[in-house]
Formats: sequence, C-alpha cells, structure tokens
Amino acid sequence: MSPSGKSLNATRWMRNWLVVIGVLVYAMILIGGATRLTDSGLSITEWDPIKGALPPLSDAAWASLFDKYRQTSEYRLQNSGMSLGDFQQIFWWEWGHRLFGRLIGLVAMFGFAVFAIRGWLSRALATRFVILILLGGLQGAIGWWMVSSGIGETTRVDVAPYRLATHFMLALLIIGYTAWLWLDLGGKVREPVSRPVRIVAWGLLGLIVVQMAAGALVAGLDAGRTYNDWPLMAGEFVPTSYLGEGLGLRSLFEGRATTQFNHRILAYLIWAPALASAWIFRKTSLGGAFTGLAVLVSLQAVWGIVTLMNAAPMNLALLHQALGVIVTLAAVRLVWRARGSGQLVDSVSALGSTNTA
Repeated sequence: MSPSGKSLNATRWMRNWLVVIGVLVYAMILIGGATRLTDSGLSITEWDPIKGALPPLSDAAWASLFDKYRQTSEYRLQNSGMSLGDFQQIFWWEWGHRLFGRLIGLVAMFGFAVFAIRGWLSRALATRFVILILLGGLQGAIGWWMVSSGIGETTRVDVAPYRLATHFMLALLIIGYTAWLWLDLGGKVREPVSRPVRIVAWGLLGLIVVQMAAGALVAGLDAGRTYNDWPLMAGEFVPTSYLGEGLGLRSLFEGRATTQFNHRILAYLIWAPALASAWIFRKTSLGGAFTGLAVLVSLQAVWGIVTLMNAAPMNLALLHQALGVIVTLAAVRLVWRARGSGQLVDSVSALGSTNTA
C-alpha cells in the first residue's frame, strides 16, 4: 500500500473509532437521563473505579450496599420502607451508568494505544486525542462530585442541580469535541462564507449551549413537572413566584418557576433566529445547513411543549433530551463549516508529521 493509501486507511480507522465513541457517549447521556428520571443516582454511595466495576455477588454484599443506602437522606425522607427488591431496581440503573462510563474509557484508550503503536499519530493529533480521553476521565470525577452532593446532605433527596448541569454539559462538550475531530479528519472542503454567516452560526451554537444548560437545571429540579400549561404558566406570562421562592438570585439555579420560565424564553430566542437565518441565508453555500438546523430546532421546540404539557414522563423527557443533543451537534457542524474557507483535511499527514508523538 502506498504512503497515501496508508494515510487514508489510518484516517478511516480513526474516524470509525470517533464514531464509536460518539455513539457510546450519546447512549451514555440517555442512560444518565433515565438514571435521573428513575431516581437511581444515589443508590451507590461510594466511588470505587476498580472494585466498583463488579456488581454484588452475594446476599451479604447486597445487604451491605442496601444498608449504606439506608443512611442517605433520600432513603429516610423519600424512600423509607423500600424493599431490597426495589433497591435493586434503582441500583442496576446507576451501576449500569457507571459501567458504561468505564466501557467508553476502555474503548478510547484502546483505540489511542493501537493508533500510537501503528505510528498513525502526529503530535498534533495525539494531543487532541489525549484531550478527549482526559475529558472522559474528568467526567467520571465530576459524576462523583455530583452524586456526593446528594449523599452528604441531611435534607437533600437529589443531587445539586448545578452539579447535574455541570455533569451534563461536560458530556455535551465531549460529544461535540468528538464530532469536531471527526469532521476535521473527513477530507471536506469548508466553503468560503461571509462574516455575518459565521457570526450567526456561532451565535446559534452559543444560544443552544446555554439552553441545554438551562434544560439540565430544569431536569435537576424536576421543574418540567410543574406549570404544565402553555403558553402561560399558571395563567401568567411571568409567574409571580419567579423570584419569590425564598431563594433570591439563587432562583436562577434553584427555583422551579424561574428555571422553567428561563428555559421557555430561551427556546423562543433560539427558534425565531433559527427560522430567520434559514430564510436569510437560504441562497448561500450553507443554506442547507441553516435550514436543517431550523427544522431540528422547530421539532425540539414542539416536542418540548408536548413534554411539558404531559408533565415530562420518562419516555417524552428522554426523547426531548436526545433530540436536544442532535440539535447541538447540528449547530457544531454548522460552525465547523462556517469556521474557515477552502481548508482541506484529507489525511493524517495534513494534521502534522506522520511520526508518532
């Protein structure tokens, strides 16, 4: 095989590896959503990256884990009297969530090791892949930081919403960064675009990222299960309890009425510009990308309303979350295409020397 052929073959393998990581992270996000919606996240009260990979293998082990859970405020204030069988149901959700995270880490490190051994990594590309792997490791630590907020408190029955939002946004960063690397290795020519197109593309991505964080706060507070009328909230445009929940400015992060109202307003602030930009830039080289994003934003907005008016049941809420990630990835792709003009990345050597880092 010619050097060029080797380079293209290496690129293909690395892009496939990134696809696998992206799909696994996407599945992890949905598993995490289900873990939250089933109130399973506090069922495992310790973080043991090695021994924790094994599930309980005896009655004594199950009894020990259940006894530790019964020391939490979630059990005392919300699940008092829960049977061992009920505990096992929530345990498997959290254990599966953590195990899936370990699987993603193994896939990432195994692929990186293979590419390094085969001499496919330039220094620049190796650095980018190491950043991806480190972000995954950080996500595990942030996950425990989130869980610990619901274990150490004497009155809290859920994790802190801002920690849940941090955990979710890091997952979003990981999948977005994975997609960006995949695009960089794709051999696509970025079309020349005007400065207004780039500004609007970045603006839409920024709004969508803020909206995803706002949605994570809503999820962390179960705020989607309150104020289930639309377009008003309990008959008001701005709920009277917007800053009247005894929280002051903390309502922006901890108030159910506040976070749901903000989430609604941000949806409108994204929906209108997305539709407008699709029309304004319809004849540009990125017209199709703007239109595709506008369609996805519209679907997400409509589905969000349906989810809200049905008090956010698990199936509708998970689909809302899943579609939100897809909207984010569409915005990332739009920004990637608008980022430069005429730059071609068609092989590993285009990112630097083909020597191993």
